[in-house]
Amino acid sequence: MLKEYRKTATIKAEQFTEEPEQVFKYGMFPSVDNRANEFQYFLPTKEGDMGINSGDWIATGEKGEHWAIKDDIFKQTYELVEEEE
Repeated sequence: MLKEYRKTATIKAEQFTEEPEQVFKYGMFPSVDNRANEFQYFLPTKEGDMGINSGDWIATGEKGEHWAIKDDIFKQTYELVEEEE
C-alpha cells in the first residue's frame, strides 16, 4: 500500500551567492567553462564534488555534511523554522 511520508530532519541552509567568503568557507573550487566563458563552482560532499550555481542552497546536515539544493526544490521541500523569543 502506498503511504505518504514527510521529512522530519531540520537542516541549516544558506543561499549561494558566489561571494569569496562563502567559497572559502565551504572549500569550494571553481572550474572555468570555456564554452560559456564563466566559472562553475563545485561543493565538496560526502558523495563527491557537486556542481552548484548562484541561487542554489547549501544545506548543512546534523553531522556537518553539506550538499547543494536547487532553489525551486528547496522552496518546495523546506520551510523556515521560526526562532522562539
